[in-house]
Amino acid sequence: MRNETTTKGPGATQAGCPAEAAGTSGAGTTATTSTLPATTGAADGGPSVHFWPVSDLTGVDFDPDLAALMREGPLTRIRLPNGEGWAWLATRYDDVRMVTNDPRFSRKAVVGNDVTRLAPHFIPVDGAVGFEDPPDHTRLRRSVAAAFTTRAMDRLRGRAQDMLDGLVDGVLRDGPPADLVERVLAPFPLAVVCELMGVPERDRPRMHEWTALILSSSHGAERSEQARTAMCDYFAELLKQRRGTGGEDVTGLLGTAVADGEITESEAVGLALLVQIGGEAVTNNTGNMAYILLTRPELHARLRREPGLRTSAMDELLRWIPHRNGVGLCRIATEDLTVAGQDVRKGEAVYVSYLAANRDPDVFPDPEEIRLDRSPNPHVSFGYGPHYCIGGLLARLETELIFSALIDRFPGMRLAVPSEELRWRPGALIRGPEGLPVIW
Repeated sequence: MRNETTTKGPGATQAGCPAEAAGTSGAGTTATTSTLPATTGAADGGPSVHFWPVSDLTGVDFDPDLAALMREGPLTRIRLPNGEGWAWLATRYDDVRMVTNDPRFSRKAVVGNDVTRLAPHFIPVDGAVGFEDPPDHTRLRRSVAAAFTTRAMDRLRGRAQDMLDGLVDGVLRDGPPADLVERVLAPFPLAVVCELMGVPERDRPRMHEWTALILSSSHGAERSEQARTAMCDYFAELLKQRRGTGGEDVTGLLGTAVADGEITESEAVGLALLVQIGGEAVTNNTGNMAYILLTRPELHARLRREPGLRTSAMDELLRWIPHRNGVGLCRIATEDLTVAGQDVRKGEAVYVSYLAANRDPDVFPDPEEIRLDRSPNPHVSFGYGPHYCIGGLLARLETELIFSALIDRFPGMRLAVPSEELRWRPGALIRGPEGLPVIW
C-alpha cells in the first residue's frame, strides 16, 4: 500500500450500467506484508490518501494492508484499484455500526457516481436492492422475507440435512482421497439455495457456472457480464412461470409480489440474482473453516470432545476468518457529519470494513486469538443495519450442518497434500480455497 497526494473528490458522475451482483475484487498478486510507507500530507490539507491494491491472499491470514490502515486510525482515506477519487474507510466497530445504520449515509446516492472501488467492471444500477435506501429497500426485502424466517429455516432443515448426508455418504463410500470443496462444500450450498429459490435440479449446474463467473474478475469483464445477463434472463422466465402460483419458495414469493404490484419484474429479477449468488459465500466460508480444522487439529479434537462448544465456535470462526477481499459496497454522506472525530462532508464516499470491526480490541479482547468459547461475540460478519444479510439465517443453517458433519463424520480428517500446495481463488470477492484434498 502506498500513500498518494490528491485533490480529487470522492467520485465523478458517470452513467451507470449493471450490476450490483457483479461487484468483484479485481485482485492482483499475493501480499503477505504491508507496503504502507510513512504517512505524508494530502494536497487539500486533510488526511493522506492511501492506495490499497487489495492483492490476492492465500490462507486465512489477515490482509496486512488493512491491518496497517487500522493502526493508522479509525477513519482513513483510501483509493482502490478502479473508479475515481478517494473514499473514507471506517474500521472501528462502533463507527462501522454507525455508518451502516445511519440514514444520512446512502447507498442509492452511489448510483451515477464512479466512486473508487475494487471491481473494474462494477457500476451500480438504479433499482438494485443493494443500492436502495429505506423505504424502497424495506419494500424489496419484504417481498422475500417469508422465505428467510426462523420458521422457514426449520422447514428447510430436514431436507438440507438429507442433501448433506447424501453427499457425505458418497464421499465415505468412495473412500479417500477426496476433495471436500468439489464433493461437499460446493454442491451442498448450491443445492440448498436452489431448493429455496425453486430452481429445478437440471438447471443447477448452470447456476453454479454463472455464479462463479459473476463473482470473479479472473475471467474478464465480458464473460462476467454475459453470465449476469444469462442468469437474469433465466430468472425472468422462471418468474413468469411462477407468477400467481402462491409458492413459498423465493421465485414463488417474487412472482406473487410482481402479480400483486408490490415490486416490478426487474426488481424481482434483481432480488433473485442477489439471493442465488449469495449462496456461493457459504462454500468459501465453510472452506475456510475446514482449512482451519485441518491445519489446527487441536481445535478439531476439542470440538469432538466438547460438542457443546460448537455453536460458539462457529460464531468465533465467522468473526475471526477474513472471509472477503477488501471491502464491499460504499455509501455516500447526504449531509455534513462527524465520524470518529473526523469531519465527513456531504457527497463524500465512505466504506466500512466488517473484517476490521471484528478485530476491534475494545469489543473482542485478544481479537487475534481464536477462542472457541468466546462470549459475548457480537460479530458483524453478516453486516449490520438495514442492509444486514437477508440470507444470514440460511447461511448459519448451512454452516452449522457442514461444521457438524466435518467434525462427526471425518474424525481422522487431514490434508492429503502439504498446506502450501493448496490453491486459493484468484480475483475473487469472497476468499476461499479452490480445493481441499483430504484423507481420513
